[in-house]
Amino acid sequence: MAQVREAKFEDAEQIANIHIQSWKSTYKDLIDEQDMSNITLENRIALWETILKSPINGQIAYVIENDNGQVVGFVSGGKERTKNYSYDGEIYAIYMLDNYQRMGYGSMLLSTFAKAMKEAGYESLLVWVLTRNPSAMFYKILGAKPVEAEEVTIGQGTYEETAYGWENINELVQDI
Repeated sequence: MAQVREAKFEDAEQIANIHIQSWKSTYKDLIDEQDMSNITLENRIALWETILKSPINGQIAYVIENDNGQVVGFVSGGKERTKNYSYDGEIYAIYMLDNYQRMGYGSMLLSTFAKAMKEAGYESLLVWVLTRNPSAMFYKILGAKPVEAEEVTIGQGTYEETAYGWENINELVQDI
């Protein structure tokens, strides 16, 4: 049975691998190849080692393991970074290997994360998604409402992102 647990420093390389694999498979039809080519394993390992060793913005991270104990997805987040919205918490990243999507793993991961955010004092949650990303439906199904769309630069390209939010984090804390 799948298990969600807090991410540890030792998970950095696995998280980095999932981050790259999922990023490339999710965005292959949404982001130009040249804009995706600047993500490297070395950079992502360094990023995740830093995040897991010295979290900032009250950042927390969780991983989900499959039946064999292999990490197959992760989520991280903390304080809402822009301070432009009435949401106090934000999902910074959530990725799952393709083979484990649409199996309930994402819901398990997000529910555990939301409970931890609530315990840390957060009352609401925001997540940014590329507007054309079909995975946005995942958040809508779980009750998130569109908040705002804006342009973001990735590599040399400009893309539209939409923020989705839960005004009450309790909507996610209930057993999904």
